[in-house]
Amino acid sequence: MILLQSHSRFLLQTLLTRAQNLDKAVELDYQWIEFDDVRYHVQVTMKNPNLLLLSVSLPNPPPEAMSFDGLPLGAIEAIKTTYGTGFQILDPPRDGFSLTLKLNFSKVRPDEELLTKLASIREVVMGAPLKIIFKHLASRTVAPELDRLVAIMHRPNETFFLVPQADKVTVAFPMRFKDSVDTILATSFLKEFVEARRAAALNTAPSCSWSPTAPQELEGAPKETLSANAGFVTFVIFPRHVEGKKLDRTVWNLSTFHAYVSYHVKFSEGFMHTRMRRRVESMIQALDQAKPLEKTRSMNNKSFKRLGLNEANHTNSK
Repeated sequence: MILLQSHSRFLLQTLLTRAQNLDKAVELDYQWIEFDDVRYHVQVTMKNPNLLLLSVSLPNPPPEAMSFDGLPLGAIEAIKTTYGTGFQILDPPRDGFSLTLKLNFSKVRPDEELLTKLASIREVVMGAPLKIIFKHLASRTVAPELDRLVAIMHRPNETFFLVPQADKVTVAFPMRFKDSVDTILATSFLKEFVEARRAAALNTAPSCSWSPTAPQELEGAPKETLSANAGFVTFVIFPRHVEGKKLDRTVWNLSTFHAYVSYHVKFSEGFMHTRMRRRVESMIQALDQAKPLEKTRSMNNKSFKRLGLNEANHTNSK
């Protein structure tokens, strides 16, 4: 199993390159999109080469998801806690983006640890509501401002659900795929994923279950959010899963769970296509190496010569 990295590799490389060449006045204007339609924009101008603007655009949250001004619950507070006073949050952000941060290299020491945190801006923003819920779980309490059923956006127009309690948090994912082949592979993958959890080596991992229909915990959720052609995956998170350094890992793994499954589905599909191509190539190679007999004999010991296609056509024309 391959886990996705919490930081954007391209963003981190861009930041490191700029930090290592602060003595050079260069102009940068990069835009790119990563999985789940998260869009980035990095800009450095010749006028202010020590200023770097980082803008992030998140998918539009569906009506049932908790959001404020296009950002998840607690995102601004999480940014201030993670990055401190060295970054400025522009209000309003740049047109077309959910968030814009300004970094002044003349006031902030751009070491690799800080830049790696900045490259993990997606984790900080999208994982903010999960951190609020899990921090209360670690102290065995429930945030008073939360509903019984909490919807959190993780993909364009899609949410997953949490049921916070003082001693546990139930997390349920409706799994949807557009392609029919992806749906079949994902269903098989998720069933094996649940079976693998039962191994003795994973006794301390969160319990996991799969069902073709919505679990009882999702009672009361909008009907349009419960359409899942690959079933529902449910995790139960206990306080021991969010203690200390486990918190960040649990938040990231849950917020990118659908992307994790999609990655392995596409990887499996590509692997099967490669195996099929190799099989066909080996069969063609075997046929190419086969040599037909030049002569055959009939029952009355008469000899016949095997004719090629061109020779047969020439004989028939006579």
